[in-house]
This record gives sequence, C-alpha cells and structure tokens, in this order.
Amino acid sequence: MSYLAPAEFATKMVDAGESKIFMSTRDTIIRAFMAGAILALAAVFAITVAVNTGSFLLGAILFPVGFCMLYLMGFDLLTGVFVLAPLALLDKRPGVTVGGVLRNWGLVFLGNFLGALTVAFMMAWIFTYGFNVDPGAVGAKVASIGEARTLGYAAHGVDGWMTIFVRGMLCNWMVSLGVVGALISTSVSGKVIAMWMPIFLFFYMGFEHSVVNMFLFPFSLIMGGEFSFMDYIVWNEIPTALGNLVGGLAFTGLTIYTTHVKTAPKRTTELRTEALRSAALSRTN
Repeated sequence: MSYLAPAEFATKMVDAGESKIFMSTRDTIIRAFMAGAILALAAVFAITVAVNTGSFLLGAILFPVGFCMLYLMGFDLLTGVFVLAPLALLDKRPGVTVGGVLRNWGLVFLGNFLGALTVAFMMAWIFTYGFNVDPGAVGAKVASIGEARTLGYAAHGVDGWMTIFVRGMLCNWMVSLGVVGALISTSVSGKVIAMWMPIFLFFYMGFEHSVVNMFLFPFSLIMGGEFSFMDYIVWNEIPTALGNLVGGLAFTGLTIYTTHVKTAPKRTTELRTEALRSAALSRTN
C-alpha cells in the first residue's frame, strides 16, 4: 500500500496548499469545474442506486467512487482547499498571503458551482426528456431533497441554521480526512481505500457538503421546488460552507499541522534522563 508516515503526508498537505494558491486562474477554475461536475454525477448515481434497490446504505457505499475519481485526476473541491490552503499561510511559505488564500477559495467555489450547475441542467433534461414528462422516481427524490433541506431547517429558525452548520462541520471533518487520504499512499489502491472510508461515513450519516448541495438545490429549483434561490443560499449554502470551513480546518488541518509539522519536543523526566545516561555509559564501556 506504500503508506507514508504522518510527518511525511503532513508536509505534503502544506506543499499542496501552497501549490493551489499559486495555480493559474484558468487551471484553478477548470479543475474546480470538473470536480463539481463529477461529484454531482456521483450524487445522482448514489441516489439512483438507493431508489432502485431500496438500500440507502448501498448508495452510500458507492458514492465515494466519484470522490476518488476526481482526486485521482487532480481536481479540487472547495472542501479540500478550505483545509489545505490555510496551512501554507500558517507555515509562512514565501509569497502566501491571506488574499491568495481567499482568491483560491473564491475561484474554486465558482468552478465547483458551475460544474455542479451544468450537471443539474443535464440531469433535469435527461429525467424529463427535455422537460416534457414527469422526472420519475429518481428525479422526484433528488428534487425533494432540496426543499426538505431548506424549508425544513428554516422552520426551526436559528436552531435550524446552527443544525446545518454543525452538520457541515462534521461533513468536512470526514471529507478532509478523505483529502488527506489521497496523500498518505503512493499507490492507487492505497489512496482509494483511504479516501473511501470517511466519504462513505459522511454520506450515510446525512452530513451537509457544500459542493454536493450546489447540485441538489439548483436541480430542485429547476424541477419546480417550492423554495427560492435565497432560501437555498441563506438556509443551506452559507451555513454549510461555513461549517465545512470550520470543521475541516479545526478537526483535520490544524490538528495534523500542529502535531505532525510543528511537533512539540518530547518530555524528559529525571528517570528517563538517568536511563539515557546509563545506556550511554554502558555503550562506552
């Protein structure tokens, strides 16, 4: 599996963050567009499996195929750069600024949204034969998710907003572990296994992923969902994206960086010092 030790992949995380900040605008948008499109297709695929088999568990098991494909292709999700880009800033890499981090986040958000929106239009067309027939069971299920996850949260006011924020935190805790998983092995099989586990967990638990939602909610609106674009932004995308940022950075990025890049000196007690001194004397005699 060619596993890399934590100190090695932690340094690769910082290197990856620096690389993404200095990537050209064209390449950043193209890679983000493809990531959003592939993840949207994976979401449709997983929901199709769940509806046709009656097993949401099976859909969740298969959903990570899209995540694995896009990261093996070197594409970027907003949830990933939320974690990687700030590490280059914390590590004081030359030329890395707050503005550079925000620029990267903005471009990746734009690319992800355009990719997911493109797939939303394509799937809406496919399900309805050019908006001429009902979308069928799968299309109806996908469309219903958007309404449930906007008006459903809005009905609970601030508590609903905080609920989706926390779900966003938990989501990117797991998703960012999947991003790290792509770095902890030099083999394809090792990367896929490491990515698969946390992505399966987040999807089955129903946590909120800002990029997946960039597909689900526009699709629902296209299909005539009983909510507005502002409902989607205020009661889903904003709290989800903020939760993704906080959860991924706090639970994965900062913890790995702090303990594996900026590792503190080991404790030395009197007993350990004496044992080391005795061992050194025994070797010299």
